[in-house]
Order: sequence, then structure tokens, then C-alpha cells
Amino acid sequence: TFTSPGDLEDAIRVPLKMFAGLPELGISNGEDLKETLTNCTEPLKAIDQFQMENGILLPTLQSALPFLDLHGTPRLEFHQSVFDELREKLMERVATIAEGKDEDRYVKLEELLEKSFPLVKMPSIQPIVMQVLKHLPKVPEKKLKQVMADKELYKVCAVEVKRQIWQDNQALFGDEVSPLLKQYIVEKEAALFSSDLSILHNFFSPSPKTRRQGEVVLKLTQMIGKNVKLYDMVLQFLRTLFLRTRNVHYCTLRAELLMSLHDLDISEICSVDPCHKFSWCLDACIREKFVDAKRARELQGFLDGVKKGQEQVLGDLSMILCDPFACNTLVLSTVRNLQELLSQDALPRDSPELLLLLRMLSLGQGAWDMIDSQVFKEPRMDLEVVTRFLPAMMSIVVDDYTFTVEQKLPSEEKTSLTYPTTLPETFSRYIQENRVACEIGLYYVLHIAKQRNKNALQRLLPALVDTYNDMAFGDIFLHLLTGHLTLLSDEFGSEEFCTAVFDNFLLTSFSRSENVHRHCLRLLNHLHQKVLVSYMETLMKTLEPPKQSSESVKELYTLLKEKLEASKKSPPEPEEAPSLDLGLHPVTVPSTPSTPTTPL
Repeated sequence: TFTSPGDLEDAIRVPLKMFAGLPELGISNGEDLKETLTNCTEPLKAIDQFQMENGILLPTLQSALPFLDLHGTPRLEFHQSVFDELREKLMERVATIAEGKDEDRYVKLEELLEKSFPLVKMPSIQPIVMQVLKHLPKVPEKKLKQVMADKELYKVCAVEVKRQIWQDNQALFGDEVSPLLKQYIVEKEAALFSSDLSILHNFFSPSPKTRRQGEVVLKLTQMIGKNVKLYDMVLQFLRTLFLRTRNVHYCTLRAELLMSLHDLDISEICSVDPCHKFSWCLDACIREKFVDAKRARELQGFLDGVKKGQEQVLGDLSMILCDPFACNTLVLSTVRNLQELLSQDALPRDSPELLLLLRMLSLGQGAWDMIDSQVFKEPRMDLEVVTRFLPAMMSIVVDDYTFTVEQKLPSEEKTSLTYPTTLPETFSRYIQENRVACEIGLYYVLHIAKQRNKNALQRLLPALVDTYNDMAFGDIFLHLLTGHLTLLSDEFGSEEFCTAVFDNFLLTSFSRSENVHRHCLRLLNHLHQKVLVSYMETLMKTLEPPKQSSESVKELYTLLKEKLEASKKSPPEPEEAPSLDLGLHPVTVPSTPSTPTTPL
């Protein structure tokens, strides 16, 4: 295939490893050519002979080749173009054979693999070998080991081949999956500290289907394919990491991964995961941000249908219910259910839907304990949450209603009633001691913030200083609260309101919890123009980051400082109040002295 000694010299310079495997197939390589030229007496004849033996074996072509010489086309270029065309045709043929219905199609591919595999290190032949490996449902063990042992080959082989390697090598699969899991957690935590504060666009705004289009979920779905063994490995990684870190975002990924496979109709996995139908139903509820009566019955049926001997399923169900998106939906539904009970003058204990919501909340919040202890049994729900805590919460609404009605009375009928400042002892005790009650209490605070109820908010915020496991200072609640407080931006011009938000709540924990420090700065970066100037100066001194603070805190503080300096030079522009569609439908409430006019 060479037209001149110069072409020949170029070929000899090519690294010999590129021709590795040719001698095994009886084909001459660069070493053979070098030996021939070293031992021959007439190099030109030797070159002609080498060309005849190793060129394209087509007799009719020999007379046509001189025409290429006349056009100045090197033989190497001609042979390379023919080779490229043949390679593409062969790769297409491999795909056609694999997709066909011949019973011996895989036998043909294995035969081709045996012939071509010795040339797998040749860049020009490698794509063919990889195409054959990709289409073999079961690659010979020897070949898999060779690919796994060579980093370069492993890197370029198709994911279909890697799956066959991974399923028998959990450590290697773990190395591949670990960076993706870390990336997922980083992305979720970054979303909670987003600089964009809004009640309409927050952590829970993206739909389930949108979330499943995330890079990590798509990559994991592709890596798993239809391989049940790999799916089980990923679930085990997620359980282990959840136990090690208590990070609830691993629960979100567990649910998203299953529903991503559901979207792709991977029945091989969905049909064997006992949580599939439960997750599918719950996913629809999360999409609607509400558990309606029909779906509540379906979810209850799944929970009640866990058979004796299969209690381990509760571990995975609890993880799915521990997903913050599921928890958010359950608590929003609980608040809405209480609204409906209020309009009907009914008690919480009379609502089967409410009891189911509390049951699922309890199961989800007990996920870590259940998986850690390996005791797969639904935690017993504290009925006093229904009989004592929720009525105490309702009494707070009654207090608020009574004060509102009092303010609307004619002056001669008004009494000296003042807005209550204390809370029922039962309410305070339960948000400290019971996780389900605490979750509901926190969402009630978010609800009154949506209602722009300044008085109730000032009354409740101090109680959040001491909550179950410091849940009020968790990133998810603080992310939501800071967004909700934007609805009350004008109130930050009052020192009384600032004191309630900062002194009586946020600043009680910021010095020991850097995440609280960050959320304070996020809020002030958004609302600094509304805060009383004298109070803002005090806050800036209090919130100045110590030397050991993270770069994130320092950057937020610097940004706030720059904004304050810029605002001194130019007056603030008036902001337009955002239009709200909060997803909680108003409920008509009877106008009686014992019932609040503001929906709970």
C-alpha cells in the first residue's frame, strides 16, 4: 500500500503497538516490513512484493491503481478510504445481525469477536470490536476480564459491556456511581441556598418529571439499564449513605430513580420492585401537591397489603415517604384537611384521610430508625397528636379570629382585649417532643406567613427556638420560611417585627449553626432595603463572619455589604407585590364566634 520509500519510512515510524495482534491473524505488520527491508538486496522489488501480498486482494483493481498514481493520489489515502467504508458497513452489519431474529445470531457475533479481538488495541479496528461487544448479551468471561484489566479499553467500551462487568464487581460499580451521588447531594443543597427567594419558585416548585430529567438521575438510569442486580446495588448504596449521613436527599433519589425507570417502561425492574405501585401513586400526589381521597385509599391499600414475611418492604416504603417532596405533599395535605374539618365543625379524629396522612408521615420520619435497627414494623402513632396537639393548634386560630373580630367591632363595643403573646402549653410541648407534630407546626407557621398574618407570626416564631431535633433550623424549613417572609417585606420596617424574626428566632442559633447564618444573610440580601436602617446596622455587626467561616458565608456578607453601600448612593425603587397562586384553595368558613374567619 506504499507508493514510495518515504511512505514506507512513515509507516515504520508508527508505534508497533498499533499493529498488535496482526501476527496472530497471519497478517504482516510493521515489524515484518522492517525485517524484509533489512534482509533484502533489492528494496523496490521487496516493496512491490509486500504491496501485492498485503493490499486489497482484488485482481481487477491492480490495473486501476496506476490511474490513482497519475492523479497524485497516494495509495495509503485510497486504501484508508476503502478501509473506512468497509468498517462502517461491517458495524452496520453487526447491528443488523444483533437486531435480527436468527437463532444463531449471537454465535455469529461471538465468532466475529474471536477473530477481531486480537486487534482491539488498533485504533482503526477497535470500533468494530466494541460494536460486537456492545451487542452481545453475554460477553465471554475471558474477554470481560481483559477489558476490565485495561483502563483504556474499559474507558471506551459501551455501557452495555460495562454493565456486565459491574454486576460482578460491586466495588468498581461503586467507584463509578459515587461521584454521581456526591454531585446529586451538592445540587440539592445548592438549591436550598439559592439566592432567589420566592414563595412561587422554591425548592419544591419543579414537578417530579422535571426533576427526573436531571443529569444524575438520567446517568444512573442509563447505567442500570434493565439490570436488576445493578438496580439493587444502587439502592443498597443509597440505604448505606442515608444511614451514614441521615441526609434525606438520598431518599429523594431512591424515589426519582424508580420513577425514572417507570417513565422508560423498564418492566424488568418495575415489576420486581414491591414499592413501584406505591411510588407511582405517591408521585401523582406530589405532582398535584395534594393527596385526594381516592389516592389516599390506594396508598392505604398498599400499606395494609404488606404481607407477613415481607415486612422488609416497609424499609423502602419508609425511605420513599422520607423524601422531602413526599413529606411536603403530606403536610400540605394535612393543613388542607384541617381547613375542611374547620369548615365542617368536625374534629381531627373523625377524619380517616387525616389519620392516614399522619400514619404516612410517621412512617416516613421513622425511616432512619427502621433501617438502622432492621426492625421492620410501622412506628406506633401517638394518638395524642390528634386528640391534643391539633386541637391546641386550632385554639391558636380561634385566638387569632377572636382578636380580628374584636378589632372590627364599633368602638363602643370593643373591650380591652389584646393579642395573645403566649401559646398553649400542649402546642409548645409537642413541637419539642414529637416529630410529626413538629412538622405540622412548622408548616402551620409557613401557612400563616402566606396569609401575611404578622401578629400570629410574631407569636409563634419564638416557640420555634426549641423544636424536635432542631427541625426549625433545618435547611428545608429555613429555605421555605425565608421565601415566605418576602410576602411580609414591608413589615421589616418595624423594629418589633425584626426583633421577632431575628432576635427571637434566627439569631438564637446562627452562631452555632453556619447554615442559619447563611439563611439570615440570604434573607437580608433580598430584603435589606426594607429593614429599619438602625436595626440593619446592628445586624451587620452581629452577622459579620468570624475567620473560620466558610467562603459561602463570607461571600454573602460581602455581597450584602456592597448592596448596602450602593443603596446609600441611590434610593430604592418601589417593588411590586407578587401575585400569588399558592396551591391552597380557600375554604368557606361559617361566620360564628367559635370559628375563625381566616382559613387555617
